[in-house]
Amino acid sequence: MKKLQIITILLLTLTFFSCKKESLQTYLVDSQDKENFMTFDFSTSTLPIQMNENMSDEDMNTFKSIKKVNIAFLPKAEATEEELVLENNKIKTILKKSDYKTLMKFNDKRGKGTVYYLGKPEAIDEIIGFVNSNDVGVGIVRLLGNDMNPAAIMKMMKSVKMDANSSSLKSLEKIFKNKSFLD
Repeated sequence: MKKLQIITILLLTLTFFSCKKESLQTYLVDSQDKENFMTFDFSTSTLPIQMNENMSDEDMNTFKSIKKVNIAFLPKAEATEEELVLENNKIKTILKKSDYKTLMKFNDKRGKGTVYYLGKPEAIDEIIGFVNSNDVGVGIVRLLGNDMNPAAIMKMMKSVKMDANSSSLKSLEKIFKNKSFLD
């Protein structure tokens, strides 16, 4: 019975997407109106972080290359299995029909994820992180910027301090409450 429901949802999803061209931007905007979704939009000026006083000019330039962060996430605790499958398939369909290139993939017992990008590998304009976690839920993170470099971003993150008292960070904490991708 459950397999029949999932197959029905998959067929409806395919039918829906064959009639409507949905972009990642449309998906992110539409997710804001969905009841069980957690969505966040930050410009880098409002991110709950502080730069380390010893941050290099290279790290500062890397940070400045990131302009905006969008997150749309459907927590497992707030959704049925069918809803999670539907959202997972919507995101996959959007990403397959786009010009995004795969940067890296990960897959373990907690779930799957893929990082995509638009632009040249050394000068990326958009980075997309897509995750489908058995424990947490399904969602997408988008970084918009100018000439972003993923290796430089990873290096820069070591120089960043999170503001634990930030209301934005506390909102994000709801997603990961009692769960961790790093366990």
